[in-house]
Amino acid sequence: METLLVITNCPDEETANAIALALVEAKLAACVNILPRVQSLYRWQGVVESATEIPLFIKTSAERYAALETAIRELHPHAIPEIIALPVSHGLPAYLNWVAAETVQ
Repeated sequence: METLLVITNCPDEETANAIALALVEAKLAACVNILPRVQSLYRWQGVVESATEIPLFIKTSAERYAALETAIRELHPHAIPEIIALPVSHGLPAYLNWVAAETVQ
């Protein structure tokens, strides 16, 4: 089973905690790391913007990605939240097996 690392950013700790908990409780993620606040600089609708955000590192299976993306879009306050999925090409087999087991439908 393919493992993914999904990254999203949240506007505040409350949103980050709510999304992380919902994903783990629904077995859409085996684990979510809530990182410290970061400063993001980006262009939005032709204007350069700056915002503080809370990154989430979400470990899931490729099989659960579509449902995970849908859940983030429903829970996230931004119209177009950052959702990026990276394939995990290598990792401790026992850990990758745990991710797979925790995200089985």
